[in-house]
Amino acid sequence: MITEVRAPGKLYIAGEYAVVETGYPAVLIAVDRYITVRVSPAASDTGHITTDQNAGSRLEWYRQGSDMLIEPDRDQFSFVLAAVRVVEEAAVALGVELQVYDLDITSELDDDSGRKFGLGSSAAVTVATVRALCTHYQLGLDRMAQLKLALLASIGVQRSGSGGDVAASMFGGWIAYTSFDRDWAREQREQRPLMDLVAADWPGLSVRRVVPPDHLRLLVGWTGSPASTSRLVDDVQSNKSGDAGWTYAGFLDGSRSCVEAFVAALDHEDTDGIMAAIRRNRELLHGLGEHTGTTIETPQLRRLIETAEAHGGAAKTSGAGGGDCGIVLISEDARIDDLLAVWERADIRVLNLHEHRPDGED
Repeated sequence: MITEVRAPGKLYIAGEYAVVETGYPAVLIAVDRYITVRVSPAASDTGHITTDQNAGSRLEWYRQGSDMLIEPDRDQFSFVLAAVRVVEEAAVALGVELQVYDLDITSELDDDSGRKFGLGSSAAVTVATVRALCTHYQLGLDRMAQLKLALLASIGVQRSGSGGDVAASMFGGWIAYTSFDRDWAREQREQRPLMDLVAADWPGLSVRRVVPPDHLRLLVGWTGSPASTSRLVDDVQSNKSGDAGWTYAGFLDGSRSCVEAFVAALDHEDTDGIMAAIRRNRELLHGLGEHTGTTIETPQLRRLIETAEAHGGAAKTSGAGGGDCGIVLISEDARIDDLLAVWERADIRVLNLHEHRPDGED
């Protein structure tokens, strides 16, 4: 049997940086660029994992009992291997016999030269691998259980992530997300059986769908300058003591209020409230960058935002900033072509992205 699963990339709409703290909210959208994982039975007792990312890579593996033995020094496969191991641990716990198989990974989340757009490739490949192997092994786990497996795989590799990108890739569409307690999850991982942990309520974790504004258009501009989310988040965490008149706690409170107002505006189709929340979130992120010495809004991102505002949109950085993408919510009636022409002259590339609408729930 051959199993093929694709997982979408994501964009943050609101709540960046604060969402790394337990229970703080963010809004994300899954977008129609994908990582696809294909699982097929191995032709021998040796399996292969291949990817077209990073100019193409390949590793071989074999099984010794229930252990997966691979060649060393394969950092580019760290998220894939973490996902494989957590799903196979779940399979063993559920009494499913492990197999040897090939994994083939293809990505649409980079440009033709391999530069990343900032659409969450690590999260998407983790989600696609978890979902593909859960389907391959016929584990019968619902989407929330699969999310928890993907989050456990992710925090095993990367300490600073909020998990919002994983949730967006897992659930699709627009979501309101609050982050789980990563320290609690790591501690519990050591103390209790995996499937007990998956069945438990996780402190802080929530995911719910929100309805996108059908009278507003989402535009995404890419600055052509990739950024390291983990480095930027670590910079903020290292310098969050603040100074006179500004506190990190104040930023967190402001972000929570802003995102909650944004979600309420989405729920009530309140255009003015939606636009005001985007602008307020930009102000909060600007203050965070200024007081922690972190470059969140680069000159190119500022150009993207200011030109969008001049054309009637509400705009901000998306994700950690420092490069990558900015997002704009703008009326369908606005002179969008004029804005895109300004972006083109400023070497800002509009990305032809749309919402990935979720398929049937399981």
